[in-house]
Amino acid sequence: MKKIINTPDAPAPIGPYNQAVLTGNTLYTSGQIAIDPKTGELIIHDIIAETEQVMQNMKAVLAAADMTFENVIKASIFVSDMGNFAEINGVYGSYFDEKTAPARETVEVANLPKYVNVEISMIAVK
Repeated sequence: MKKIINTPDAPAPIGPYNQAVLTGNTLYTSGQIAIDPKTGELIIHDIIAETEQVMQNMKAVLAAADMTFENVIKASIFVSDMGNFAEINGVYGSYFDEKTAPARETVEVANLPKYVNVEISMIAVK
């Protein structure tokens, strides 16, 4: 059985999906982009601020499922320019203990929703 996870503390979905789905003890999140959930505005003026907003949105989704970044076992990062990798990786890495960080891939893509620079999704387990 699946449980739909949605929180007003992260941006509302912009299509036919939910912020996350919990099945058993496993949470599958949708990709988060840098939309400020309070204002609905995109934060894309600076890659560090953009990545920080993405991670804060993900933090809110995890919290809605009573989880934290410690529960994350897999992350997928999609970037529009691999030249931004160091800055994105710096922000992303600040949310994890390097010794217990999840598995991850980072992929450069042609475009992302709303033409943002970074999108991150995660899988977490209680």
